[in-house]
This record gives sequence, C-alpha cells and structure tokens, in this order.
Amino acid sequence: MKVHVANHPLISHKLTVLRDERTDSPTFRHLVEELVTLLAYEATRDVQTVKVKIKTPVTETEGLKMASPRPIVVPILRAGLGMLEGMSRLVPNAEVGFLGMVRDEKTLQASTYANRLPEDLSGRHCFVLDPMLATGGTLVAALNYLIERGATEITAICILAAPEGIATMEKAFANAKIPITVVTGALDEKLNERGYIVPGLGDAGDRLYGVV
Repeated sequence: MKVHVANHPLISHKLTVLRDERTDSPTFRHLVEELVTLLAYEATRDVQTVKVKIKTPVTETEGLKMASPRPIVVPILRAGLGMLEGMSRLVPNAEVGFLGMVRDEKTLQASTYANRLPEDLSGRHCFVLDPMLATGGTLVAALNYLIERGATEITAICILAAPEGIATMEKAFANAKIPITVVTGALDEKLNERGYIVPGLGDAGDRLYGVV
C-alpha cells in the first residue's frame, strides 16, 4: 500500500480554515470541494489512458484519453458525499457509486448498511472518498467490499489521516494483490480516546450538514 501526503501551500491554507471551529457549514462545504479537487490531481496521476488520433484546426496529432472501463468514484455516506462535487469537477466522465457505512461508537467497528455499486468491478479503478481516515476500520471494510467485487485498483482520498488509521490500513492490505493508494491532505498527530483525529477538524459529517 502506498501513502501520499499532498504537500502544497494551497492545501495547507485551506486545511487551516477548515479546521477552525468558527468556519460555518456553507464555507466548510465549499472548502471541502476545493480541497478534493486539489487532492484528486494527485490521486489521478496514474489513471489508465489510451492513445487516440485527433485533428486540431491546424493538423492531425495524437493525444490521450481515459481508458475503458471508466473509473468509478465511491463516496462513503454520509460525509463522503460532500467530497463528490470536487471529484466530479475533475473527472466528470467517471461513474459514481455509493457505499453507506456506519461506525459503532463503542466498538469503533464499521458495517455496511447500503450500496449502489455494480456487482462486477473487474477492470475498474475505484476512487473511494472519505474525509477522515481515523481508526481505519471504515476504509478497510469499504476496500474489502470493493476487492470482493473484483476492483483492479483502489485509491482512497481523505482530507485528513491519523497514524493509527494508516497503520491499520497497512496491516490489513500488506498482502493485497491489487494496487492500493491513500492520498491525504495531512497526516495528523494521533487519535483521542473517542477515536477522533487530533488536532483534526471535528466530525466532518456534522460540519458539512449539521447535527442530525
């Protein structure tokens, strides 16, 4: 498993505003979209392409286009939904699936409660969207779900990650037979006793949509 921490001053600036408890939900949502677009540039560096011949107004030339089958973007509900617009802005021709997962606040274990995905993901590069890689339980469960359906490559895009979550992912996928990459805006200090990232930004879902 590869881990890429995006090191860019614009990402750092937007993360600072995102972390601030005074940032309201509309601003928070807008910043998340912008951050995901920046992170998606890093995450899609190795997306599969094929050569095509085209004709410009001047001459014929050769270019590249995304290969088939198209990548599939999988936001993990509910917080991952706030990342979808930023990803779609960069890769508008990708297909979109949804995976609903919930974490038990006592055991910190994740379980699947809904999915809207193809049964067969053979040949598909899946981009999983989840704002916070905390304990790692949710992402491990989500990636295993995709691997079972034949995903060929998986890239997880997270705004923040904790060392404990990265360690969990590395252990779970140490012998993975497909390429797995985690792209994150920052690697934070640790998790607290409630499983929240420190310094973090609080509950991403609540800050995106309000407390339900």
